[in-house]
Amino acid sequence: MKPCQNCQTVIDEYTLDKQLEPLRDLTVDDFNVCADCVTIVADACVECGGAVYVPRGDSPEPDYCPACRSELIERTGEDPGWHCDPIST
Repeated sequence: MKPCQNCQTVIDEYTLDKQLEPLRDLTVDDFNVCADCVTIVADACVECGGAVYVPRGDSPEPDYCPACRSELIERTGEDPGWHCDPIST
């Protein structure tokens, strides 16, 4: 059992696993925060339409889910970060 990096409470893996279900192929082992310190926003990823992980209290909401961000890094060799570049007009 790992402590949450945000609030230092022990991470309840069952609760966090249930909350992470919308995030593709991710498990509790991919996170260092407890369910009380994270918000999952469904349908927010601009690549796959899946859920994004938002540390509670952080804003703005990410554009990429962790899985799509990882795929973009593997495909392009560059880290896009959590946010899309603004569309130029």
